[in-house]
Amino acid sequence: MNHETLFKAARDRTVRAAISGAGEFGTSFIFQSRRVPGLDVPVVVNRTVQRGIDAFVYAGYDPDDVVVCENASQAATALDTGKRVVVAEASPIRDLGLDVFVEGTGNPEVGARYGDLAILAGMHLVMVSKEADSVIGPILADKARKAGLVYTPADGDQPSLLIGLVTWARVLGLTILSAGKSSEYDFVFDPDTGVVTSLDRSCSAPGLKDVWELGDSATVDTAAARAEVLAALPQHAVPDLCEMGHVINATGLGFDVPEFHAPVCRIGEIADLMVPQSQGGLLGRAGVVDVINCLRKPDEVSLAGGVYVVVACEDPKSWEVLRAKGHVVNRAGSAAAIYHPAHLLGVESATSVLAAALLGQSTGGENPHPLCDLAGRTTRDLAAGTELRAMGHHHVIDGVEGILVEGARAEGGNPIPYYMADGRRLNRDVPAGTVLACDMVDTGSESVLVRLRREQDDVFLPAADRVSA
Repeated sequence: MNHETLFKAARDRTVRAAISGAGEFGTSFIFQSRRVPGLDVPVVVNRTVQRGIDAFVYAGYDPDDVVVCENASQAATALDTGKRVVVAEASPIRDLGLDVFVEGTGNPEVGARYGDLAILAGMHLVMVSKEADSVIGPILADKARKAGLVYTPADGDQPSLLIGLVTWARVLGLTILSAGKSSEYDFVFDPDTGVVTSLDRSCSAPGLKDVWELGDSATVDTAAARAEVLAALPQHAVPDLCEMGHVINATGLGFDVPEFHAPVCRIGEIADLMVPQSQGGLLGRAGVVDVINCLRKPDEVSLAGGVYVVVACEDPKSWEVLRAKGHVVNRAGSAAAIYHPAHLLGVESATSVLAAALLGQSTGGENPHPLCDLAGRTTRDLAAGTELRAMGHHHVIDGVEGILVEGARAEGGNPIPYYMADGRRLNRDVPAGTVLACDMVDTGSESVLVRLRREQDDVFLPAADRVSA
C-alpha cells in the first residue's frame, strides 16, 4: 500500500492535534510529529507541566516558544501567536479548533474524562491509554461514531498493529488459527552462563538447554518444561491481557484460557505452538488471541514486542515455496506464522492520527463490542478493606492476577473490570482463587469511568446475560 497516496491530503492540509501525557509515548510522538508532513502538535496536556515543556524542548522547540497556560483564553492567544502550549489538564483546549486528541496518560479515570471531553468538543479521539479502553472503549467508539467522529487505537502500540495484521489476513482470505503479540521484553538466554534475562530480571536456567529445541517432542511438553525452568520470571502480564482484550473486542476473535497460554517460545516455533491441539499445538480451539514470551540468544533477532498471526496452510505447494524462502511454517506443514517484529510507540502513531482526521477511518476495529473484559482473580486470601492498587510497569495489584472473562454488565456478582477496581477497597473478605466481583468492591462516588461503563452496559448489554467471546 502506498501511504503517500493514502494520505495525500496531508500535502494541502495540516492536521492539528493535542496529546495528553508526556511520557515515553507522548515525547516520541511530539518529536516525530515535526517530521510528518501535514501534522502539527501544538498542545501538550500534562499534570506536571514541566514534563510537557521538556517534551517540546526535546523535540527541538525553543523554550521561549513554549507557554504554560491556565485557561482557554490564554491558550487561544498563545496558539494565535505561534506558541507551543502546555496545560495541566484538558478543559482549556475544548474550543481551540483542534482536529484530534491523543489520550496517552495511561490513567483509566483521566483517560475516561479526557476521552469524553474530546468527543464532546468535536475532536477525533486516538486512545493510547489501554487501561481506559479496556473498560469503556466500545462506548467511546459508539459516541464518536454518532458524533461523526473517529475513535481509534494508535499505530505504534500492539492492538492497532495486530488489528491491522488480522484484517490484512482476512482480506487475503487466509484462515486465522490464532493471533497475538510477543510480550514486551524478550527472554534472552546466555548459553555460556545458563542465565535468562528479561529486562531487569534474571534467573539461572541450567535445564533450558535440554528443551531449547522442539525436536520431536510434543509442543505441550516442551512448553511446560520451559515454563517450569523459568518459573522465577513472570510469564503473564496484565498489560498484555489488556491489549489483547482490545483486539478481541475489535475483531471478534476469542480467547482460549483466561490467563493466556503465554508460552516461552522461539520465533521459529510460533506456528507449532500457537495452533489448535488437533494440529499439535497448545490451543483448545482456533480463532483465538494469545501471547508468547519470545525466547532467544543474545545474538539472535528479537520480536521486540511485535505481533503475529498464524494461518492455515491450505495451499501446501505455495507454503512449501514460502518455507524455502525462510517463512515460519510448522513441522507438519499445516500452519504458518506471519509476524511484524516491532512496535515503535509514538514514532509511528501519525498514521492513526492522519487516518482519523483525513480519511475518517480508525486503524482499529470498525465497530468494537464488549465481547470480553479484563478482570482480576485473587492469588491469596484478601481481607475486607484491602486497597486494590495497580502498581509498577506491569500494573500488578498485590494478591490479584489478571484474567480475561466474557463480557458482562459491571454490576452485582459479575466480574468487576480490572481498572475499575484500581484504587478501590474490598468491602468483604475474599478467599484465594476468587474472581473479583462488582459487589465485592466499594466503587465509591460515580466517577466518569464508572458513568461511561454504565452507559456502555446499557447500550451493548441491556440484559444481565453474558455475551460469548
